[in-house]
This record gives sequence, structure tokens and C-alpha cells, in this order.
Amino acid sequence: MKVHHLNCGTMHMPTAPLVCHVLLLETDRGLVLVDTGYGLRDIADPARRLGPYRRVVKPILDPDETALRQVERLGFRGDDVTHIIVTHFDSDHIGGIADFPDASIHTTAAEARGAMHSPSWREKVRYQSAQWAHGPKIVEHNPDGEKWRGFAAAKELDDISPGIVLVSLPGHTRGHMAVAVDSGDRWILHAGDSFYHPGTIDGTSKVPRALRVQEALIGFEPSTVRANHARLAELYRRAEPGLAIICAHDPSMFEQMRA
Repeated sequence: MKVHHLNCGTMHMPTAPLVCHVLLLETDRGLVLVDTGYGLRDIADPARRLGPYRRVVKPILDPDETALRQVERLGFRGDDVTHIIVTHFDSDHIGGIADFPDASIHTTAAEARGAMHSPSWREKVRYQSAQWAHGPKIVEHNPDGEKWRGFAAAKELDDISPGIVLVSLPGHTRGHMAVAVDSGDRWILHAGDSFYHPGTIDGTSKVPRALRVQEALIGFEPSTVRANHARLAELYRRAEPGLAIICAHDPSMFEQMRA
């Protein structure tokens, strides 16, 4: 399948700009998005849809950066997007789902419980229910099938398109997952917010303190976040041919993949 790399939300943390790295997949059965970044409704009503945390990450909220506008610039229509797979339910990952009202939204059952069905008090503060007030079709998954590259909990989404695998990576949120995509010449593992900076997995650069603090403060289960770092770093050190590991917010990873 053909993979487009989209930045659907530039943010200005104190250390450096961040991006919302979104994948647009061209499959034989329609378009698929992995995350959406911010959407047009976020831009129209940021206070209600993004909450006070927007003052920390300071998103630009440019309509031209939304997934819908970028899909249209590529020559497609919004209703060509038939499925959206979200790594988790934070606003900077699902803000654009309302721009694709006919698409099925795929998440883990654990993430749906934490965000929609039975959130803890921390999750009630974290998530913005306005993001799904339009009544999207939510499809819940339990990634518990065969192993994928050493990860025990995975699920292939052959019903959507061959070459898409959900990989359970809770920690950042209750039901956070990574999404692996077979682009033909290599697999791309979109690890969402399992890590924020390439230094976490490659060890060649220092992770900015602001990112480390943010990751620790908002992680649902910090010990599991650290365990995921170790697992992803091990996978990176293996240097398996035909595998690229990316996160959702690092600008350098985004530019490398887009190039």
C-alpha cells in the first residue's frame, strides 16, 4: 500500500516544535488514517474540545494542517477515508475524527473503557468527550493474537486491508496501541506516544527534560511506559531490515519518513 506522512498539528512546547505524525494509507479498499491530529472543529472551538492542556502544548491550529484538508489536496474526498485507527484517545490524536463522520474508528477495548465507558477520575480530566459527541462508529479490538516482532499482543486487520497490525502497548494510556503497516519495501511501526524522542530508543541523543517531565506526568502507568521504552529500544538495536520505528510527535522522524 502507498503511505503518506502528514503533519496534522504543529505544537510549540517550551523546548522545540512538535508535530502530529499521521499516516494516510492508500489501500485497495479505500483510504485509512492512522491517527488524525487536530481537526476543523478543534480550530472552531478549542476551549471545549481541547481543554486547558492546549495552553501547555500550544497548537498552531491551522486548517491547512488538518487531515481532511491534506486528504483533499492529494485529490481525494473526505468520504474516501473509510477507516481511522487511533493509537489512543488524547485530543491531538483524535481531534480530526469528526471531519470523517462516515469512517469507522478503531481502538482497543481497554482504551474505549478508559475514555468512554468507565473512566477513572484521572481519565475524566484527561479526555475530552466533545471529541466523540458526533456519535462516531467505534470498533473495539482486543489485540491478543499471534506475536509480532516479539510483541505478544497483536491483531491483524485483514478485514480492512492486509498489512495492518495492531500492537498493544498500554502505558501512556490504559489502552494505547502501536500500529504496524506494511508499505511494501518495509514495515512502519507507528508507536504513537509510546516514546516522544528518538533518543529514547537509539541512545544517540539526550531527551529534552521538558519531554521527559511531560511523559512522566501524563503517563497512565509510568512503570509500563519505561518497560515499553526498553522493548522498543531492543527492537531498534536489532536493526531488523525493512523496519522503521516512529513516534507521533518528533519532527526529525517525521521529516525523515516524509523524505
